[in-house]
This record gives sequence, structure tokens and C-alpha cells, in this order.
Amino acid sequence: MKGGWVYILTNKPFGPLYVGVTNDLPRRMGEHRARVGTGFVATYGLTRLVYTEWHEDILSAIQREKNIKHWPRAWKLNVIVAANPTWEELLPNGF
Repeated sequence: MKGGWVYILTNKPFGPLYVGVTNDLPRRMGEHRARVGTGFVATYGLTRLVYTEWHEDILSAIQREKNIKHWPRAWKLNVIVAANPTWEELLPNGF
């Protein structure tokens, strides 16, 4: 089975957070940046990719996403800051 990415989006450092999972990160980011749909990401303009995790198995990635979504906000912020202390965009617009 193909692997997958767990990722976190925001619109600014310490702003609103969205946790997602996908098997094609560039494609999914393109969808988010085009504001496809009317969900949370589109409503709040969350297009800055600040955290990623690769999992060899998509089922592991899906479970990890579910776990992170249930974490307190402070835990999510700690994970982002540990991996990306300056909240840099991890996938440039021209990917």
C-alpha cells in the first residue's frame, strides 16, 4: 500500500491550524491554495504548510492524523515549533 503525508496548515505563526492527510502533498496543497471547497481551510485562508510527516503506510498516516486532531492546541504548536521554529512555508507556491 502507498504511503501518505500528515500535514498542518496555517495562515500565520500561531494562527488557526488545520491537520490533514494525503497521498499527494503537492496536489493537495494546490487544491488548498485554490480554495477548492467551502470548508475550514478555504474559510480561514490556510495556505501556509508548516509541518509534515511522511508515513510508509497510508493507514498509519490516517491514524496519526486522527490522533493529532484530538490533541490539545498546545501540543500541536509544540510539534510545529520543534520541527519548524520560524514557521517557514515548507512547500513554495511554485512547487
